[in-house]
Amino acid sequence: MSLPLLPKPHLPRFHQARWDERIIFDLHAPGQRGVLVSAVESEVSAVVGDAAALVPKSLRRRSRLDLPEIGQMRVLKHYLRLSQGTLGADLNIDVGQGTCTMKYSPKVNERLIDTPKLKSLHPMQDDDDVQGVLEIIWQLQEIMRAISGMDAVSLQTQGGSSAIWMNASLIRAYHDLRGEGGRRREVITTIFSHPSNAAAAKAAGYDVITIYPDESGYPDRGAFESAISDRTAAIMVTNPEDTGIFNPDIRGWVETAHAVGALASYDQANANGILGITRAREAGFDLCHFNLHKTFSTPHGSGGPGGGVNAVTEKLAELLPGPRVVKKGDRFVTTGAAPRSIGAVAPFYGVVPNIVRAYSWIRSLGAEGLREVAEIAVLNNNYLLELVRRIPGASVPYAQGRRRIEQVRYSWKELFEATGVSSEEIGLRMADYGLHYWTSHHPHVVPQPFTLEPTESYSRQELDLYAASLAEVSREAHESPETVQTAPHRSTVHRTEHADLDDPERWAVTWRAYRRKYFGTRGSP
Repeated sequence: MSLPLLPKPHLPRFHQARWDERIIFDLHAPGQRGVLVSAVESEVSAVVGDAAALVPKSLRRRSRLDLPEIGQMRVLKHYLRLSQGTLGADLNIDVGQGTCTMKYSPKVNERLIDTPKLKSLHPMQDDDDVQGVLEIIWQLQEIMRAISGMDAVSLQTQGGSSAIWMNASLIRAYHDLRGEGGRRREVITTIFSHPSNAAAAKAAGYDVITIYPDESGYPDRGAFESAISDRTAAIMVTNPEDTGIFNPDIRGWVETAHAVGALASYDQANANGILGITRAREAGFDLCHFNLHKTFSTPHGSGGPGGGVNAVTEKLAELLPGPRVVKKGDRFVTTGAAPRSIGAVAPFYGVVPNIVRAYSWIRSLGAEGLREVAEIAVLNNNYLLELVRRIPGASVPYAQGRRRIEQVRYSWKELFEATGVSSEEIGLRMADYGLHYWTSHHPHVVPQPFTLEPTESYSRQELDLYAASLAEVSREAHESPETVQTAPHRSTVHRTEHADLDDPERWAVTWRAYRRKYFGTRGSP
C-alpha cells in the first residue's frame, strides 16, 4: 500500500522557473499602451499655470521620450516571469548574506506606507499640511537618540556608504573649524570594519591606516597605539566587526583617540546583536550611524533607497545637515541647515517610507522587544556556529574558542585545499537547494570566506536545514567535486560571464548603450 502523499526528501528539491523572456525594450509594439496618464485638472491648471513652461529651455526634450509601448497585461506577464527567475528574500532562508542583516520585514509595514497620505507627499509641502509625518520623523529622531545615547540625530542619508560619508564629512568639518584640518590628515580603521569606512575617509582626502588582528584575533592594540598621533583626525570602526568579533577594549580605543584630540566614529551596521545592551554614548564615541535597512527591518531595496541614522554628541550637532524636524510647542517644523552645517548630503529630510517602516517596527517591539531581538540574534548565530563548525572543510578563523555576536566569517580553506572547490562554487551549488549564499566578503583576507548572519528572524528548524544543506554540499565537494564546480544546475542562469562585466570595451550599462556599442544603432538588432 502506498501513502497518499509521497514522502519529502530531507533537503528541498528546488527548480527555478525559466522563461526565454526578452528584455522589455524588445517587447515594444507601436500603438500598444498600458495606462493613460490623467489630464491635469482645470482647477490645478488655473492655479499652477503651464508647468512645462517652468522647465528651462536648455532642459526641455527635443524629441519624444523613447520608451517601449506595451499593453498592460503583457507588462504584467513580463515582470511576473522575471520575478520567477529570482531567489526572493521571502522564499528562502536568507542567512547567507552576512554583514547585511537580512531579516524579515513585516508585511503590515508595507500596508502602512501604502496610503496616499504618504505616497503623495511632496517634500516642499507646507509644514502645516504634513504634521503627521513630521511627528513620525521627530519621534524616530528621539527614539534613535535613546538607542544611541547621543544628543542629536539626522535621518537625511540613505544609510550605508552614504551615512559613512556623512561621518567623514562631519569629522573633516570639525577639525577645519578648529584650525586643525591641515594637520590631521589620517584616519585609522580596522581591517574587518566595513570597508566603506576606509573608502569614505579616502574620498574625503584622508590617509587611511588599517589595523589588523593580533594573535588573539582582536584588533592589534599595540599597532593602534603606534599609529595614532596628533595627525589622526579620527578612528572609524565597526564593532562587532564583520567577523562577528566584538572588541571588548573599544572604550580604551576611544579614550586613546581622544587623548590625541581625534574623534571616534562608530559604524553600527552590525548593531543587531547589541541593541539595548551597549550604546555608542557609554563607549565614549562622538558620532555613529545605523542603517534602517539592516537593523530596523526596512527592505534593502537591492542597493537602495535605504535609510540612515547619523547621531552625534553636542559638540558636533551644529554641523549636522538640514533640514531636520524639531518640535515647537505642539507643532513639528522643518529647519534649514545651521550656519556651520556640512550642507545637504541627500535630498530633503530622508527616505520617508523607510522612516515610517522603521518607526512602526520599533514601536511594535518597544525597548524590551529590541533587546530580545539582539539576544535571539546572538543565540541563533552561536547555534548555527556550532552546526557549521562540525561540517568537514569548514573552519572559524580568529579568536579561537570565543563566541561571536551576530554573525561569523567562516573559511572553506581546508575544503578548497582538499578538493579544489571554492567558496564561490559552493554558493552557486547552494542555489540548487533554493538557498542564498553570498560570496562578497571584502576585503578577502580570510581565505575562501563565507559569512552567515541568521538574525532573529529564522527558526531553529530553518537554521538546521541551512546547515544540513551546507553539509551536503561539503559532502558533494569531497566525493564528486565536479557536481559543485559546474553548479548551479537548476537555476535560470547557470553562470554569468565575468569578462563582460570587467572589460569597459564590452560592458554596456543601458539597453541603448548596448545597441550603440554592439550594433551601432538605436533600433533592435
